[in-house]
This record gives sequence, structure tokens and C-alpha cells, in this order.
Amino acid sequence: MATYVIGDLQGCWSSFRQLAAQLPAADRYIFVGDLVNRGFESLATLRHVKTRVEHGKAVALVGNHDLHLLAVAAGVRRLKDGDTLQEVLDAPDRDELLAWIRSRPLAHFEEGVLFVHAGVLPPWTVEQTLSLADEVHRSLAADDDNAFLRQMYGDEPRRWSDDLTGNDRLRCVVNALTRVRLVSPDGAMNLKHKGEASDAPRGDMPWFDHPQRVTRDTPVVFGHWSAEGLVARSNVIGLDTGCVWGGKLTALRLQDRALFQRDCPESQTAEE
Repeated sequence: MATYVIGDLQGCWSSFRQLAAQLPAADRYIFVGDLVNRGFESLATLRHVKTRVEHGKAVALVGNHDLHLLAVAAGVRRLKDGDTLQEVLDAPDRDELLAWIRSRPLAHFEEGVLFVHAGVLPPWTVEQTLSLADEVHRSLAADDDNAFLRQMYGDEPRRWSDDLTGNDRLRCVVNALTRVRLVSPDGAMNLKHKGEASDAPRGDMPWFDHPQRVTRDTPVVFGHWSAEGLVARSNVIGLDTGCVWGGKLTALRLQDRALFQRDCPESQTAEE
């Protein structure tokens, strides 16, 4: 059985169907988050991926755009220019879809590979990453009054400490797993930079290049960083190749690390 890891879909359902049609023996998928938003088929994307997961044919992680959908639905955030979430918010199965997103994990581990949407902080082990992701997962699933969603946004604390507690702890984990691209030498997250790594502020570096990254001997597969595009190394693979921006949708065959891509029509013209 072949398992394919898929980069950020962001509502580009037609592009996924076209890519899937060219994948040999595509029995199972791992989606690294950002299923929705900015593309124009978020509802179809959500419904399809949800069905695959429920039939044991996929794993789907939570990304920052998926969390944004939850926050907008809860009245915690407003729709932004370029958002394409209204069809999900108006759908007859809206509540079922939103509950399903809340129940998705923020990290996954199989066949010796760690999967996250955005990144892993330098001091975290694989085991700690999975444990912290589960803390957020359980908080989201149990957040009936949206108390956690109301406290989830913000850039502080930017640096991890095992002494963090409460919403500060959970917010730091969310930011690392769904938003981070760059870190400083002391491990502080830069959550503002969205461009290429080559344009990073002096001293900052991609989270995966930090010299003290504890997970450096474990392959990590992630999405989120469309400006950086495909990252293909032995110990880190970035799969967000900007489908929604008119780039490509990328799939990684887990068993042999083969890459497959499909050109995508442009749904958005400038990332925000």
C-alpha cells in the first residue's frame, strides 16, 4: 500500500483530483494541514478529506488556515480579504465539518517520519512534539465555549520553556506547529517573516537549520512555507509549493521519497 503526503491544499480540490489521478497505487494520504482557504473549493476539499479519514484512508493535520476557519465560525476572528471560507460557513453540514476539524491532530508520526504543518522548535524531541500537539488537540476538541480559541492568537511567548503553563503554553505550541518559519539562535520564533529564507532578518534561520535542533536525526515533513517552496533533504521535506498561488501541488510517496507534482491555476495573486 502506497502512502502519499500532500502539501497545502487550501481549497484547491480540482488540483488535488488531477494530481491524485497520476499517482501510482494511491491507497492512502497524509495531508499536512491547510485544507481550506484562498482556493475556491474549500467545501469540496473538506468533505472529501473527511470521508477519506473516516474510512481509514487518510490522516489530516490542522494548519493555520484550518484554525482560522474555526475562529471565524466561533466569532473570534473576522474574515480577511482573500478568504474563501463563506461556503463552508453556509454549508448545511457546517457544524459536522467544524467539529471534525477540531478533532484533527497537530502532529503525526509513522514509519520513522514526523509530520507537522509548519515546524518543530529546536529543543523538542519527537516524543515531546507529539505530546504537546496532543495537549492542543485535546484543548480544541473540548473547547465547547471557545475559550481556548479566544486566547489562541498572539505572538507571545516566542520562546519555548518547559515551565510554560495554561494558554501561554498552548499558544506557543500552536504557533510552532502551525505558523513558524524562522527562529533566532536562542530559539525564539519570528512569526512575521513570510518570504524566502534568503531574505530572513540577520541572525534568524529556518527552524530546520537550527544547529541545536533535537529532531535533526528524524525526517520531518511539513508544509506552510510557500515562499520557500520545495525543500528536499534527507532529514527535512517541505511540500508547500504554492498551489493556491499558481505554483504546484506536491505529493511525496512515503515509502521511497519519490516526488510528484501538478501545475495549478492561480487562485490568489499575493500572499498576505
